[in-house]
Amino acid sequence: MADSDAPVLLYDGECGLCAASVQFVLAHESPARRAALRFAPLGGRTANALLAPHAAARAADSVVWVDVRHSRVLLRSEAVLAALRHMGGLWRFAAWVGRLVPRAWRDRAYASVARHRQRWRAAACLLPPADMRSRFLP
Repeated sequence: MADSDAPVLLYDGECGLCAASVQFVLAHESPARRAALRFAPLGGRTANALLAPHAAARAADSVVWVDVRHSRVLLRSEAVLAALRHMGGLWRFAAWVGRLVPRAWRDRAYASVARHRQRWRAAACLLPPADMRSRFLP
């Protein structure tokens, strides 16, 4: 079972691009970091409970990183960079390079992708592999 203080990546459970992104994280995370991250759909009970004290995050549209241990919420490009850091290896380096880009620019690019994501990938329901299901929260 995943650690209850492990970070949670919240994603749009009806978005095909978001489902593919979660699958990408699962496929590329370092074996040493497996089970150190949990996942939940933005419209679910877990997301509602985690985001209740964070007014700005409640309006998030596609991906949110929740650092449960430090009660911190990262939105937009910051959430993407946190997921890359979690994955480790070259992805961690990619996150470091991404931090060199001004946040306003990163968030603008993120907003553009978020705005068009429904056109790029059809709606999809993510069915995690059996060995990963304990990492998915309602």
